[in-house]
Amino acid sequence: MAPTDDRTGPPAAPHVPADLPAQVRHHIGGDDVDSVDGATFDVLDPVSNRTYLRAARGTAADVDRAVAAARHAFEHGPWPRMVPRERSRVLHRVADVVESRDARLAELESFDSGLPITQALGQARRAAENFRFFADLVVAQADDAFKVPGRQLNYVNRKPIGVAGLITPWNTPFMLESWKLGPALATGNTVVLKPAELTPLSASLWAGIFTEAGVPPGVFNLVHGIGEEAGDALVRHPDVPLISFTGESRTGELIFANAAPHLKGLSMELGGKSPAVVFADTDLEAAVDATIFGVFSLNGERCTAGSRILVERSVYDEFVERFAAQASRVVVGPPHDPATEVGALVHPDHFAKVMRYVEIGKGEGRLVAGGGRPEGFPTGNYVAPTVFADVPPDARIFQEEIFGPVVAITPFDTDAEALALANGVRYGLAAYVWTNDLRRAHTFAQAVDAGMVWLNSNNVRDLRTPFGGVKASGLGHEGGYRSIDFYTHQQAVHVTLGPVHNPTFGKVATHRPSDLDDPDPR
Repeated sequence: MAPTDDRTGPPAAPHVPADLPAQVRHHIGGDDVDSVDGATFDVLDPVSNRTYLRAARGTAADVDRAVAAARHAFEHGPWPRMVPRERSRVLHRVADVVESRDARLAELESFDSGLPITQALGQARRAAENFRFFADLVVAQADDAFKVPGRQLNYVNRKPIGVAGLITPWNTPFMLESWKLGPALATGNTVVLKPAELTPLSASLWAGIFTEAGVPPGVFNLVHGIGEEAGDALVRHPDVPLISFTGESRTGELIFANAAPHLKGLSMELGGKSPAVVFADTDLEAAVDATIFGVFSLNGERCTAGSRILVERSVYDEFVERFAAQASRVVVGPPHDPATEVGALVHPDHFAKVMRYVEIGKGEGRLVAGGGRPEGFPTGNYVAPTVFADVPPDARIFQEEIFGPVVAITPFDTDAEALALANGVRYGLAAYVWTNDLRRAHTFAQAVDAGMVWLNSNNVRDLRTPFGGVKASGLGHEGGYRSIDFYTHQQAVHVTLGPVHNPTFGKVATHRPSDLDDPDPR
């Protein structure tokens, strides 16, 4: 619902941050530059849906320039040759700068993406923590050594791979950019970042942050543009051996196909339709609180959202009643308002998509909360938190990723039925299980098709753990040492100690075979 401010007229004009730039440019080789052809594209704010910014529209020519700068910095610059401690110091300075500007970063991110300001602030601080984590991890990195005493020593030598292509999404963009930039740079690679075209504002801040922290020119390069143009050119570029992508599954399929001829390393975190499974023996109040947050935080625009809630039938009616009542109290409001819990969706096209699913859901389930625009917001990309109950497993709102504040609730009778429902979609990113039965919790966690499972908790991550999905939700894992593995070559070095023991082929025989068989041929 809208904030309770007795609003009777139209909403106030959107909050516009001070000193907002009128344009953003590419950053290549240490310089801010326009596109080769001078092209730009419009960027809208999600509250007024008016153009507030023009961004350079990159094409293959701009990607070529960025990759050439990154490759030159990799082959001739100091960054890959620094000892890990030196790079770590620089990345800690990056984190310091981000932390010192967290309020400004959050303000710009909230304005650009529609995220509630309090949540955008948390994402900015998480971005700093990502850099600190990988700055520390690369110093603590210990590679394997295998010994055969007196005979052989075998050890692993890690080397940065080269130019990493990073393609990032529009939901929590600044934080997700840091999630890729941190490990890619910590391991000594250079990068070309292609941020989402819907939210280019915060990405444009990285160049100044890195320069201030002491990252050498050419190590970080940024190309704005449309995914089908700049993103595709980056994926296809022969001098980019690595692509890390976060986005929706069908785009991931295209990237997989277009990268295949070059045999690139790929890490792809894709879509999700994650189940939250609520058993009757759990703390129902905690489960309601967690599942409300799990689907409506970040405006519902999150890959790990628990957008399918499966509830044991004996507590189903009570759960639905509590959930619907609480969802109706979630505060929808202007992104800059600290009281706002759900802000504006990122773009009018995405708003239209989510609203189409809301209309579809009205024919597939029982609407118990929301179902359209919140009262008091006739304009802007606002969707009231929407709850459908009694949703059958073949419904589109059960099967398809909506990526907005919309949730489907479905009953089950047995553990086996709950598992079948949980696994009965093409996605497999996350799962949430609510039960006080320890055996059931672990058994279910091991059987569910999900790359990550939370038991009686909601999306609280340890950065050392792997992050990734199965089925249509992704390829590979990042996080902790998995990120270090992805961004480095692991070269095995074998050293012989003591005498060399080799089989001998091809030496000229000095005796006839019969001489060896008979000690006295006379």
